[in-house]
Amino acid sequence: MRPVADFPSGERRAVQAVLTDIDDTLTSDGSLTGRAYTSLERLQRAGLIVVPVTGRPAGWCDMIARFWPVDAVIGENGAFYFRHDRASRRMIRRYAKSPSARVEDRARLAHLSERITRAIPGAAVSADQAYRESDLAIDHCEDVPALPAQDIDRIVTMFEASGATAKISSIHVNGWFGSYDKLAMTRLLLHEIFGISMDQARRRIVFIGDSPNDAPMFGFFPNAVGVANVLLHRDRLMAEPAWVTEGSGGDGFAELADLLLAAR
Repeated sequence: MRPVADFPSGERRAVQAVLTDIDDTLTSDGSLTGRAYTSLERLQRAGLIVVPVTGRPAGWCDMIARFWPVDAVIGENGAFYFRHDRASRRMIRRYAKSPSARVEDRARLAHLSERITRAIPGAAVSADQAYRESDLAIDHCEDVPALPAQDIDRIVTMFEASGATAKISSIHVNGWFGSYDKLAMTRLLLHEIFGISMDQARRRIVFIGDSPNDAPMFGFFPNAVGVANVLLHRDRLMAEPAWVTEGSGGDGFAELADLLLAAR
């Protein structure tokens, strides 16, 4: 990882889309700061496509797509994308799985949540679980005392033993049934809504994130960026971003936005 200040100005100028994680990338200490939110707005007003790519639930993503200065949002680690068409006042919702499959998955995940929380003292179902459609989020440090690394690994093992995919974020372990992830749904969104081939445009797209569940994005985009706190998770990253900001969380996101806008 190299300092984001070394990101060549010519490549910064060519960026047409900014994809961003939310927790501990846009947020700082659990809060969305004015500086980070304003940076989203500045990027969009400058003509860039702005898309949060998050593990947060469908209920939150509906609000984000409607009210934030963004062009769409990908949620639950790639289970769907939402785009609010303001001209027609219509929400476009695209899911990786069918409604019946999602109902079946939720029943299986409900049983798994009981097993995990019984087996691992201190683990809890996330406070936002009621607003989820496709995955199960186990809280390892958001609203509970931080779990030790070995317990986080046990949660992942229990998900995988049941046939689920599991990813670790800075606050949750998310599990779901299916092979989709943030990268796969980003590919669909860019093609279906914006007519962009992700393979052809990969150098003109920046993803910024902070944690292990962002690794598929870090590995694919040559100009992926990590906020400074990504270094806390370096031993768990399957792929690293090319660049790293000086600031953590929302300050790091704003730092990247300033650099992209200055190049334009």
